[in-house]
Amino acid sequence: MYTIPLSKAQFGQQEQILIHSEHFKISGFKYNSGIEALKIENTKGYLTILPYMGQMIWDAKFLGENLCMENMLSEPKQSNEIVATYGCFAFHSGLIRNGCPSPEDDHPLHGEMPCAKMDKAWLEVDEHRITIKGEYEYVMGFGDHYLATPSVSIEKDASLFEIKMRVQNLASVPMPLQYMCHMNTAYFPDAKMVQNIPDEAVKLRESIPGHVKPTPQWLDFNDTLKTQSTPIKQLSTPEMYDPEIVYFMDNLSQFTDEAKFEMEIAGGKVLITRFDTAELNYATRWILYNGDQKVGAYVLPATCRPEGHLSAKESGTLIHLQPQEVREFTVTTGITQAN
Repeated sequence: MYTIPLSKAQFGQQEQILIHSEHFKISGFKYNSGIEALKIENTKGYLTILPYMGQMIWDAKFLGENLCMENMLSEPKQSNEIVATYGCFAFHSGLIRNGCPSPEDDHPLHGEMPCAKMDKAWLEVDEHRITIKGEYEYVMGFGDHYLATPSVSIEKDASLFEIKMRVQNLASVPMPLQYMCHMNTAYFPDAKMVQNIPDEAVKLRESIPGHVKPTPQWLDFNDTLKTQSTPIKQLSTPEMYDPEIVYFMDNLSQFTDEAKFEMEIAGGKVLITRFDTAELNYATRWILYNGDQKVGAYVLPATCRPEGHLSAKESGTLIHLQPQEVREFTVTTGITQAN
């Protein structure tokens, strides 16, 4: 394996090939918004990653399927908050704050990491595997100090890929940690969702956060869902998913060591997400369908529910990293062709 440092000077308005081999093509370019992008292609598809903006995965397309939510953006936008550039396939939510803030919380939606200005980025390359890595040092006077090292890896001829986050507390005092691998998966009509945890562990969110503006039709549908013993298993009533339908899954390690979620779509294809419940013991399901945004996020792995910092603190699910302590989180996701 060898390491290739990246610099912003390599990213121009015209796409430039950085690596071309039998199994991979890697190119860099810059969107009109000025944001740098790295495109990693193999025989099954491609990822478009923003190496200097939180290492978001902006696009993911494999086996001919666009895995990213339908959204209003033609390209990423310069912003410090994810809500102003909400069109990517995946972002790192957290790290000292995460989720939808309550009126009493003091943090932006999904925290400081999604749009973080990365300090550096590089590629790790061998014959069979490509990894993009980056570093972001967060330091606040009289506050928290950490080093985040996200990465994305994909192997040759693969349609699954690996998303990682490594965080180390560099402060002399404990730091709070909330993390979610926020994957905004596309909405596939009539997709079927299955997982290796029991139905009763998939619980409907009954509270209505401030950003949700319910309609009478949605309230009636939500009341019906409250009476059902099983969650929505098939995306067959899109007119009912505006505003969003959200399910929470807590304490996953009581059911399995490795959580596995699948979404079966047309053509015998299956979207898959796997993760270790010792690392990510919570998950969320987010379904939304309207004229501007369509999402079938069948699983968002996390360390707690995405209800903001104070909620996690009150529920006892807020992690604290001791000085110099490291935590790592790994999610494998993508799409396969069923036999």
